[in-house]
Amino acid sequence: MARQKWWGRGLAVLVVVAVAGCAPAGGEGGAGPEATDAKPSAGGGAGGGGGDEYAGTLPDVPTVDQARTRLAGLKVAPHGSMSGYSRDKFPHWSARGENCDTREAVLERDGTDVRRDEECRAVSGAWKSAYDDERFTDSTDLDIDHMVPLANAWRSGADDWTQTRREEFANDLTHPQLIAVSATSNRSKGDQGPDEWQPPAKTYWCVYGRAWVSVKSTYELTVTEAEKRELDEMLDTCGA
Repeated sequence: MARQKWWGRGLAVLVVVAVAGCAPAGGEGGAGPEATDAKPSAGGGAGGGGGDEYAGTLPDVPTVDQARTRLAGLKVAPHGSMSGYSRDKFPHWSARGENCDTREAVLERDGTDVRRDEECRAVSGAWKSAYDDERFTDSTDLDIDHMVPLANAWRSGADDWTQTRREEFANDLTHPQLIAVSATSNRSKGDQGPDEWQPPAKTYWCVYGRAWVSVKSTYELTVTEAEKRELDEMLDTCGA
């Protein structure tokens, strides 16, 4: 095990040296996509395949190659029935201690200089909505979006889950399932899949596709043929 760790550290050093040697003069790599309005490159960094500068605080976003592998492994099936569906069957937002809940946890994670009151409400801070590149200083202008909407999950396998499993899904802070975005973009999205709705900010499509695939794979949910095609196209933007 010690030998394996040594090898990993050695490889990391070689990678750093190689990247440093290829960086252009005049700073740490020059102007990035945010400065040039360019789409993410295929270079990648830790997430691989580009788009990582747009991933923000989303946890556990897979690399492009990982996402493609997981997408290929997803079961393709038509949408199931909405019979019996209710948002109440996905309890949210779960308590997180100190008067906080999952919503407040995401607001703090996704914002900068966030200050809470005694009831854990975000009373000040700054947020950028990745879906539409809008900026906010009032948390009431934000929604916490479920990357894979609850209704979409229901008709792709969650109808067979236990209530406990659905609560875990609705409050998942470990995988890229929850994100603070503008209320306008979240409500425009509704419960639609990638084949029906895409983030207005096309620079976010790479991360969006990777995150969506990650959640569907983690929870073993199905995808439709149209959904899978669109996800594949979104992953193609990672190298654009």
